[in-house]
Amino acid sequence: MVDRLSRRLFLAGLGTSIFAGPALADAPVQSLRPQLRGELPTGAERLIQSAGLRGEVAFAVADVETGTQLEEFGGDQGLPPASVAKALTALYALDVLGGDYRFETKLIADGPIENGVLQGDLILVGGGDPLLDTDDLAALAANLREAGIAEVRGAFKVYDGALPYVFSIDPGQPDHLGYSPAVSGIALNFNRVHFEWKRGGTGYDVTMDARTARYRPSVDMASMRVEKRSLPIYTYQPSARQDRWTVAKGALGNGGARWLPVRKPALYAGDVFRTLARVNGIVLGRVQITREAPQGTVLAVHQSDPLESILQGMLKYSTNITAEMVGMAASKARGAELQGLADSADEMNRWASETYVVRGIAMVDHSGLGDASRVAPADLVTALVKAHKDGALQPLLKKFKLLDSQGRPVKDHPIRVDAKTGTLNFVSGLGGFITAPDGSELAFAIFTADVGHRATIPRALRERPDGARSWNNRSRKLQRALIERWGMLAGS
Repeated sequence: MVDRLSRRLFLAGLGTSIFAGPALADAPVQSLRPQLRGELPTGAERLIQSAGLRGEVAFAVADVETGTQLEEFGGDQGLPPASVAKALTALYALDVLGGDYRFETKLIADGPIENGVLQGDLILVGGGDPLLDTDDLAALAANLREAGIAEVRGAFKVYDGALPYVFSIDPGQPDHLGYSPAVSGIALNFNRVHFEWKRGGTGYDVTMDARTARYRPSVDMASMRVEKRSLPIYTYQPSARQDRWTVAKGALGNGGARWLPVRKPALYAGDVFRTLARVNGIVLGRVQITREAPQGTVLAVHQSDPLESILQGMLKYSTNITAEMVGMAASKARGAELQGLADSADEMNRWASETYVVRGIAMVDHSGLGDASRVAPADLVTALVKAHKDGALQPLLKKFKLLDSQGRPVKDHPIRVDAKTGTLNFVSGLGGFITAPDGSELAFAIFTADVGHRATIPRALRERPDGARSWNNRSRKLQRALIERWGMLAGS
């Protein structure tokens, strides 16, 4: 029986004799290179040409058992990975922190407790939990009461110094986009506040709250004012203790809602906790923020889900703040001195270089939101091959659906794909694992980017720029065509 590698080399010599379909006409080769004049393009190159993408295309694919690269096109060229970077961040966090790691959010008493009265300060201590929500704070408030605290004579403080403060994951994004919030050592509801509006008799009724399915506490640290204009839809103005927003009346219609980013995470968490403590009969003073690690008696603790579960959710929903917080936690655990995301990303780049002996990974953050990040597909594939041997990443990845000619998902497709997608305007990526019909497995990475055009888009128009959707759709179509080519050839 011919072994898998030998069989693939055998397929490489069969040319177009195996498949009638043009997308699957040629077998993998060791390297796709620019064609000489008069030389016919390979099957993969024809797919690239037919995609009609302006910008750059780069990909690499390898056998997971041997690590042998089977096909590449510009595989050493670094392009923005977008959210495919989260797969690398997941590997980083698992390696440094471990899959069982849990983040802790605590309530600490800095002072003696006499007859239910805390004669000192109460401190809400953030521990870098990216999934902390209003329900969790409600449980902490109830636990505080159960611990016998009825009154706090000192100050109420929130500690957010477990991680550096970052105003926005990517400052190049418009202010109102919820996927680029602030980051710090405490985050609530992914550092997003819920804005809802309804048309009333004389105008609009607006609310700003920290809702979950069980609670809807209103917040004072975020305010919204409706202004008589059409554009811009939103404006943001910070103040010492508030995120101050305005919205264009002409854009509101009869009613609606959206999540807006929070730029003052410690004030937000403290604001909501004060409300929930008051429900439990405990009145707290005005929120004070501290970045000095607190000492005292631990009154209550909330533990996060295990890191492995957190990362699975991050990879499924592509939550940027989760990637940044777990990435920075890993960098701190490695002893790095951090001032911001770039420092932490540099530490992850060093880790990647040490772990996988690669040089084409140069991230500026952990989520892939910043378009200055660069990853070479061949280097990501090297990491994926090792990750496959470790068995840590593939079970956490989302199933990637292949489509028919009408764009409908194909049920029970013979090729299975476990992968992380990545999308920015005029940037698209996909990386993960292919299981061929015969059970053989490949690791792959595909990046496409029109960096030059993306740079021309004004900041205010970066939410939905003209042409971005059609460009990204063509990129995804190319990704699926390449996967089908590789999967069918490997499994034939």
